[in-house]
Amino acid sequence: MERLNDISYIVRKAVFNVNNELGPGLFESVYEAAMLIELELLGLKAESQKDVKAMYKNRDLGLGFRIDILVENELILEIKSVETLSNTHKKQLLTYLRLTKKKLGILVNFNDESIIDKESIIRIINTKQYKKSE
Repeated sequence: MERLNDISYIVRKAVFNVNNELGPGLFESVYEAAMLIELELLGLKAESQKDVKAMYKNRDLGLGFRIDILVENELILEIKSVETLSNTHKKQLLTYLRLTKKKLGILVNFNDESIIDKESIIRIINTKQYKKSE
């Protein structure tokens, strides 16, 4: 848990750095590319557009999704550049966490004027995964 909190802290630092450099209003793909660079500069391994299979009762559905950024193979970072984050965005990240059996995700909206606002960076915890592993 401590390692995951450390990773989360560094990811949030990277978000602030990218936001300070680029500001709001760009495409998500721009922020994603910048985040990959910033995370690397801060010493974290990150993978972009990581494919994940959708499974149902241990069967491959032949479908899948892509995680924006997977950090240190532990934390999912979902990047948005929208007017406001919605519950749908939060549910999407929680579903990604459940399907990948990851514990923690961060949802960030780079289109907000005040990224330090608690509505622009949201930690999502997969409580089912915590109960199973702890």
